[in-house]
Amino acid sequence: MEAVKERPARKVKQSYYSDVAKRFKRHKLAMIGTVVLLLTTIMVILLPMILPLDPYATMLGTPYQTPNAQYPLGLDSVGRDNLARLVYGGRVSLLVGLLSTCISAIIGLPLGICAGYFRGWFEALVMRLVDIFMSFPSMILIMVLVSIVGPSMWTVTIVIGILGWPQFARVIYGNVLSVRSKEYIENAKAAGAKHWRILRDYILPNSIAPILITATFRTAGAILQEASLSFLGMGVQLPMASWGNIVYGAQSIIILSQRAWFWLPPSILLVLAVLSINFIGDGLRDALDPKMKV
Repeated sequence: MEAVKERPARKVKQSYYSDVAKRFKRHKLAMIGTVVLLLTTIMVILLPMILPLDPYATMLGTPYQTPNAQYPLGLDSVGRDNLARLVYGGRVSLLVGLLSTCISAIIGLPLGICAGYFRGWFEALVMRLVDIFMSFPSMILIMVLVSIVGPSMWTVTIVIGILGWPQFARVIYGNVLSVRSKEYIENAKAAGAKHWRILRDYILPNSIAPILITATFRTAGAILQEASLSFLGMGVQLPMASWGNIVYGAQSIIILSQRAWFWLPPSILLVLAVLSINFIGDGLRDALDPKMKV
């Protein structure tokens, strides 16, 4: 009996998103950043559910008590648990970065999309506003606005978010200009498709890649801005903790040289969080590039 020849398995065509996921997984720094950021997020969210951490309780012991079994990171200048403040401060710093980026995207994306698609006077108005906003030193402008409104976590979040919209608007504007000239857009217009449908079904899906990349880098930048403001005393105010205002308490040369356990952990976590988000942004940029080979 003649043996039946095996047919070669037909190669299943992978979707665009599976290719993106595969390219992202091959990016070592992006995967390291994802793991570090995930572990940091899990720590600041779940650790207070496991351990009895109170970032506001004072006089738990002598000021600047060194680390011990009860307080692994010691106590601060008024006897508060440094570990509790580190964990809750991470919540605040990450939340400010995420929420301010969402505010920037909510403002910048619609303006950039409409400017690139409809053109005309609206395009000129939006892009001139982008030029004006980006011509000012962002940190100085943020400090001025925060000092006028009053420093707090929500003030810092809103101000950073509002002043960050030009980045999203400019990125999406350039991409929309490129996409709107494609043949399938002209075909959709000729077929009588309405503007909102073209924007929803054609423009936005083909512009999502630079939005994701911008969002990652913007989140990292917002975390650094919050930390800088808090370090200068213009950000998150005591007794609420953030990584920035924990480091703010280490301005004395004695603390810097002799009490590294006080300021080093939040500094390390801040650097790791920002680097991880930037690595993720680099990985997304390479994974979403169609010229990259799997």
